[in-house]
Amino acid sequence: MSYCINPDCPQPEDPVNRDRATCLHCESSLLICDRYRVVKLINENSGFAKIYQVEESGIQKILKTLKRRHNSNPKAVDLFRQEAIVLSQLNHPGIPKVETEGYFQYYPHNSSDPLHCFIMEKIDGPTLREWMFQQGNLLISEQQALDWLKQIAEILHLVHSKNYFHRDIKLQNIMMRSTGQLVLIDFGTAREMTYTYLAQVGSSGNITRVSSAGYTPPEQQKGHAVPQSDFYALGRTFVYLLTGKQLEDSEIYDPYTDEFNWRNHAPDISPELADFIDRLMAHRAADRPRDTQEILDSIAQIRQNIYPHPSMRGFERIPTTEIQFSPDSPTIPEEHLPEESLEESIEESTSPKWLLGLLLPFLLLIGGAGGFWVYQWVTPLLMQAGRVEQQDQAIQHLEDHTSFVNDVVISPDGNWLISASADKTLKIWDINTGELKKTLDGHTSFVDEVVISPDGGTLVSISADKTVRIWDFPAGTARHVLEGHSGFIHSVAIASDGQTLVTGSADKTIQVWNLDTGENLYTLTGHSGFVNAVKISADSQILASCSNDKTIKIWNLATGEALRTIEGHEGFVNDLAISSDGTLLVSASADHTVRLWQVETGKELYKLTGHENTVEKVKINETGQVVFSSSQDQTIRLWDTKTGKMLQVLENYEHHIDYFAVSPDGHFVATGSGGNMIQLWRIKV
Repeated sequence: MSYCINPDCPQPEDPVNRDRATCLHCESSLLICDRYRVVKLINENSGFAKIYQVEESGIQKILKTLKRRHNSNPKAVDLFRQEAIVLSQLNHPGIPKVETEGYFQYYPHNSSDPLHCFIMEKIDGPTLREWMFQQGNLLISEQQALDWLKQIAEILHLVHSKNYFHRDIKLQNIMMRSTGQLVLIDFGTAREMTYTYLAQVGSSGNITRVSSAGYTPPEQQKGHAVPQSDFYALGRTFVYLLTGKQLEDSEIYDPYTDEFNWRNHAPDISPELADFIDRLMAHRAADRPRDTQEILDSIAQIRQNIYPHPSMRGFERIPTTEIQFSPDSPTIPEEHLPEESLEESIEESTSPKWLLGLLLPFLLLIGGAGGFWVYQWVTPLLMQAGRVEQQDQAIQHLEDHTSFVNDVVISPDGNWLISASADKTLKIWDINTGELKKTLDGHTSFVDEVVISPDGGTLVSISADKTVRIWDFPAGTARHVLEGHSGFIHSVAIASDGQTLVTGSADKTIQVWNLDTGENLYTLTGHSGFVNAVKISADSQILASCSNDKTIKIWNLATGEALRTIEGHEGFVNDLAISSDGTLLVSASADHTVRLWQVETGKELYKLTGHENTVEKVKINETGQVVFSSSQDQTIRLWDTKTGKMLQVLENYEHHIDYFAVSPDGHFVATGSGGNMIQLWRIKV
């Protein structure tokens, strides 16, 4: 069987296409990416996507495509692409495998409107909802509940540690492999944890709403999901597994009092486990466990208290008289929502905030399938003066990246912009003309970050293929490929001495390399979480690193000696910057703050507040007088390092800001938000 996925094909299931290369009816390719033959349509009512079964060399896989009517909605496209990104970064038997290059675009014959697609592993087992039905009305025992709770908590521990939370845990989104391993599926609604982290979410604006009847916690119903929202849904899932009662059933839920009385329907469950499940389902997110580690610790303690001997920990099941199966309890699909409701549910507010500050229009756009650059010069609206001066405009056209851009850097002379993309390439652009000068190939997966040496002679890129590539610049010739990290590489830095390269990884280590030879010099350990960023002082003496363990560490770069650990942030520390004189350290955190520290002592100088959401990146200008910080609140803020006062707000940006680069003279800021678009802004400091 060959199924045509062209949405306009009049007969997509025609058996005549069985062994054909192209569809008889619409001439679209039936061999997707020259690898996958679509066997059948599995589900066309799965949220925003269609699900197909495909075959590659006899191996069954899953193809997921975004419904084409959502192509015009950037938020829907971002959510879909995000699912592929999240899954490709999580290597665990409890998460479906997606190849790092799994996301792609498929163009039907004679169509300029692509289908957004990715390929994922096909799980050889049922969902837990299907499993319960197959077991013939048998509920799980307390022992089984503890085992499954532990499995899912371990999966969530990995997901949350990557700064994501799921937002749609329920029976239909948990599958069981033939080995008994549980698998959490459907990451299309996953959200970056740092975007709405903990209680501060209330000031962040509209959030994508996800609702599954009975499973969705109060804060998520109001559009403000937090990581602990996953815990609520997890508790509700196990209430059903232990009682067989639908979560809206009047026997366990009283809508007049908003009380959830389930324990009498699970009389064989110990008070310890029942109390723990009730805590997972606490009405207030603050009353639930703090994090996944607390859940794992609690499960271990309950198992020890109830079943002190391993021989007692069996998995017998207890029969029930009836399990209530509804026809379905899905996330409310968009087909059943009014159009205006759908737009509200999948789009974040994009209305301008118009705070006193800086009006930021586009200076440079790289967009679309064909690609174009738009120069639009506008000086900042200075907070003090309150005036806008508009300059000239010019337009040029050129080919750009074929997938989303992950990072940009500006060369020390201010003439070149280098971009790193999920299309596995680096591109070198003339910043003054917009001309594409060179494309660098070599990585086998997403290129996540790029840095350039202080002398402008070397580029270094890191990728989801877990390699570091060193390039001569501007020639673009490959010099070395470095391997050694066991996890994804999150950050890279080059010392000004031209001899030393440093990388930080999700494997919790820092690797120090000889830049000329590619030799691995030594490994630094000490962080208890992923290393999110590494930075080197201008004199090549000091290395600073930060982590989602909420700490910053200062090291002697020459010896690898740990000099001090800096604590104070209340959330993950996402990025660092060191002033050119080596005295000032700046950190960006999920706790919405920027902090300035004295490098020599670790003393906190200023706590900069004003961002309404996670601060992702920080930079310091050449003079050390101005700090730039970018945030998920869709702004870049400028701060005076001497006083800690905010100087300007660069806003009117329609998306969260994933990365930015500042030119050496401080007059240009290049930014991006995960799409094909790069924006270059001209500012006055």
